[in-house]
Amino acid sequence: MDASVANVSRFLDAMAFRQGETPALKVPKGRDVDGRIDYLNLSFRELSGEQDAWGFHLKERGICRGARVLLMVRPGLPLIALSFALFKIGAVPVVIDPGMGLKSFLSCVRRTQPDAMVGIGLAIWVARVFRRAFRSVGIRVRVGGPLSRAPQSATREPLEAADTGPADMAAILFTSGSTGAPKGVCYEHGMFEAQVAAIREEYGIEPGEIDLPMLPIFALFNPALGMTTVVPEINPSQPATVDPAKIVQAIEQCGVTNSFGSPVLWKKIGAYCEARQKQLPSLKRILMAGASAPPELMRQFQDILGDGQTFSPYGATEVLPVASIADREVLGDAAERTAQGFGTCVGRPLRGVDVRILAISDEPLESAALDSPLKSGEIGEIVVTGPSVTKEYDQLPDATRHAKISAEGRIWHRMGDLGYFDDGGYLWFCGRQAERVDTGRKIYYSDCCEGVFNRLPEVFRTALIGWRSGGTVYPAVVVEPVAGAFPKTEADRACYIEALKKIGAESEATRSIDRFFFEKAFPVDVRHNAKIHRFTLAKRFSNR
Repeated sequence: MDASVANVSRFLDAMAFRQGETPALKVPKGRDVDGRIDYLNLSFRELSGEQDAWGFHLKERGICRGARVLLMVRPGLPLIALSFALFKIGAVPVVIDPGMGLKSFLSCVRRTQPDAMVGIGLAIWVARVFRRAFRSVGIRVRVGGPLSRAPQSATREPLEAADTGPADMAAILFTSGSTGAPKGVCYEHGMFEAQVAAIREEYGIEPGEIDLPMLPIFALFNPALGMTTVVPEINPSQPATVDPAKIVQAIEQCGVTNSFGSPVLWKKIGAYCEARQKQLPSLKRILMAGASAPPELMRQFQDILGDGQTFSPYGATEVLPVASIADREVLGDAAERTAQGFGTCVGRPLRGVDVRILAISDEPLESAALDSPLKSGEIGEIVVTGPSVTKEYDQLPDATRHAKISAEGRIWHRMGDLGYFDDGGYLWFCGRQAERVDTGRKIYYSDCCEGVFNRLPEVFRTALIGWRSGGTVYPAVVVEPVAGAFPKTEADRACYIEALKKIGAESEATRSIDRFFFEKAFPVDVRHNAKIHRFTLAKRFSNR
């Protein structure tokens, strides 16, 4: 391929040429009389045709190269076909999580100022009702549900791809806003191509594999990787409500070899399989991301997968992937160190990715900061550079200046995470920088503290918060017990807290924590339903 040209759509065209009749997409339509999932099936040749048909239609409607296009469709055929059609004509899809809440969503639309929108009927209606937020939108294209096909153009010739280069804008993808306001991340075509290459190399993915992506945006990598996409029966705005039986049925029926999902989803699937002594031997690998993957969850899936492996990739919307670790690396000393309060091991940086640990700062950094990285074992903020590192946030120069460091022609991204390198070159995650609890005498890190308390069998998950009283900040832990273990009486509560204090006393990270609260269900992010909203919990329990 010509190195001066970069466009992810060319990977789909290449797969249509190399493996045209191989299944590219399977979208559930319902159940047949035997209870099996009935799928709409498209080959790579047919998916490429859908891409081109949509491309012609969008151009006929006036959408041209460089246009910002708000994409609001459900997971399924239109999401993939339209995304690649927009890439191919050189337009810029804008993807925002609708589940982030109406106020935040409208703010994102208003700031991005899209030229056009392509969406389902509900999205078009929202644009009519909230006209001021959508006033930049001059073109509105209505799309049907997950099974809807592209309008057929009279033109039978293949759609010619825009001659975009590696540095041309490809998409604007919004962060989930788990520790702040959502921000639009500007992706270039070259960054997407670097991501595809890194994922293929790191995980040994081969054309012909079958993927079940439980985060819709990850389905967009599959046509470029030559993998079949099986669309899961899942509500993308509430993934934690998934029925694990439906996911397991899809894996077994389609022979799924690869699947991505948050630890919360895999916990439900793992519990379902364990209760039925069910194995999933077709799976070569599963990827757990969106939050730290508990070692015990990885251990559980070793039995479920058989010869397959569990991986936990580390990254962010702004740069992905950064590092990755396999279950066999976690389930040794790393798991024990997590339980002792040393954080979560996220693996070694991928080839071509440079990671440094810098002294913690809440201010913008100049390039000179890169000359003084911390030593092994010292906790600081994680900064990253590499071919998939994004350069800026859309329309947010102050946020860009704070999150990026420019040095010697390269852009470094400040992950907003704290961590350290061990002596073996492994990167350890200690928590979000904004969520550290600094009492003035000691700094407490969320992942380090929570890893200690999460060992208790009665604990589903915990959250470190800064508990404020009389102007003073104290470390405190909020506990979400496992089902059936929520303390019902003061005696139950006292007994539970005593167990927490006892296990906390075993680690230097948690020895001085003596304030505990209980919550039946944590507030979490909309994308993965896994990132805990610790600030919300802190507001809820402070001054109690």
